[in-house]
Amino acid sequence: MRRPAAATTSLAWFAVIGGTFGCLVPDLSGDWRFHQPLPYWWVARAAGVLLICAGLVPVVQSFAGFVRAGGTPVPVASPPRLVATGFYRYVRNPIYVGFLIILIGQTLLTGSPGMLEYTAITWCIGAAAVRFYEEPVLARKFGAEYQAYRRAVHAWVPRMHPWTPGEQNRSASR
Repeated sequence: MRRPAAATTSLAWFAVIGGTFGCLVPDLSGDWRFHQPLPYWWVARAAGVLLICAGLVPVVQSFAGFVRAGGTPVPVASPPRLVATGFYRYVRNPIYVGFLIILIGQTLLTGSPGMLEYTAITWCIGAAAVRFYEEPVLARKFGAEYQAYRRAVHAWVPRMHPWTPGEQNRSASR
């Protein structure tokens, strides 16, 4: 896929999926309202804003990595090669991890118990999608290359040091 098309598709996917599950669904559920559960909650709100900003970094960088690889995060328009650069050198699912950090930040920002429940449910759905759809597809598409990557890079907990292809396995898959 040409880069302009990949960039446009990725940006649309980011807006639709991120906007829907990061903003629209919490707003429609009523969980995106400010609460003051404890005194001095402004400290948690400040931490929430920082987490939202921090969570956007791996998401945006990962989307850019897909575009550079000639594809998108959209399953039907994935890159022709395994993307194992940027944040993918630390964790296999940086988009999901980043989105989880954003939702935790929104939970702190709003002080909403419902937002905490939504975050937990969203993570469970994402983890199931990774386990039962994405990983088998990647294993079929990239074979031994993906298996080596999977053995070396954790699914959810980032490595302390970036993985390099061909590196001996120093950590188990999680």
